[in-house]
Amino acid sequence: MTSIVTSTARRDLPLDGITVVSFEQAVAAPIATRHLADLGARVIKIERVGEGDFARNYDTAVHGLASHFVWLNRGKESVCVDMKSAEGLEVTRRLLDRADVVVQNFAPGAMERLGLGADALRRDRPELIVVNMTGYGTAGPLQARKAYDMLVQAETGLCSITGTPETATKTGIPAADIAAGMYALTAVQAALFRRERTGVGAAVDVSMFDATVEWLGHPMYLQMYQDTQVERMGLSHASIAPYDAYPTVDGQILIGVQNDRGWRALVTEVFGRSDLAEHPKFATNILRVEHRPETDQVVAEHTRRFDTEELDKRLAAAGVPAARLNGMRDLIDHPQLSERARWREVDTAAGPVRAVLPPMTFTDVELPMGPVPALGEHTDAVLSELGLTDTAIAGLRTGGAVG
Repeated sequence: MTSIVTSTARRDLPLDGITVVSFEQAVAAPIATRHLADLGARVIKIERVGEGDFARNYDTAVHGLASHFVWLNRGKESVCVDMKSAEGLEVTRRLLDRADVVVQNFAPGAMERLGLGADALRRDRPELIVVNMTGYGTAGPLQARKAYDMLVQAETGLCSITGTPETATKTGIPAADIAAGMYALTAVQAALFRRERTGVGAAVDVSMFDATVEWLGHPMYLQMYQDTQVERMGLSHASIAPYDAYPTVDGQILIGVQNDRGWRALVTEVFGRSDLAEHPKFATNILRVEHRPETDQVVAEHTRRFDTEELDKRLAAAGVPAARLNGMRDLIDHPQLSERARWREVDTAAGPVRAVLPPMTFTDVELPMGPVPALGEHTDAVLSELGLTDTAIAGLRTGGAVG
């Protein structure tokens, strides 16, 4: 069993003292704000009364809690408010008066209809940073369209280059959502840095469409300047060879040779075939791509002589890039996680769960991994901070303005 260390908060965190109020659901905004929380910001998550973030109900995989929600929402405070009620909207406005950053990925125009759009919020508080996350942006023919991850992957063409020659697929993770979340995170950090120097905040728009398009730079350039649509190649690569999964005695292994030096190391040091190093069909990457079937055949003829464990060691010793084709159980048990003590415990309403440390590793401070909030868990505490009495909070709850 992998050892687990309980994470503790530290006051010297990068974003300590920053308050983020987030109107969020699903993946794109929650992944951005979860990283902000990991970096030390206080993140107050506004949720619908009675329902909350609909990602809470995707599944019940983690002790009865939804796996997406547990992944994306640790370290946040949950406040349930009905912003369609006058009382709930007033509570929201008072809370926003204390925010440094506002993030939202509600339907296009929803915040503006409530009078909470970026222009309105920053009119009297120019130091406020507002990040609006959308599917397709704030203009254009698709502006009002619903935008789920799969739809954006298809619309941008990501699906056209993902999968096998026979079948287009989406990625196995919500890549469009995550891309948008990472750009929102970057935008918040950059805006905070600029505010330190100028005192001025920002209004930033981040769309899933634009974020995914940015990630498609390589195949776009091939199309624009060579009129070439990148083929769907499974595990292979349109511009590199050998780059694929190859058979072994007991399975398969991935090999990715990205330069001619690597090719020479593969054929001479691993395969013992120095005659292939300067072969007229294989000597350069351009030649190997031109003769991809023959390249793959030669590599496969040699890899199938080894078992996976032995070949993996030989490739590593020769400096040839390679990897095992692992599943999720292999990842959970991976020594690269356990031997670097990357596992921690995070509290939830259903009990502690395992989680991996954030990817940003600071040498002087460990980033905190706060609890995953129950729906509305922090409503009373946050409203008390705004000066509301217990009686007033009870009245709001009775009227359905908060939950």
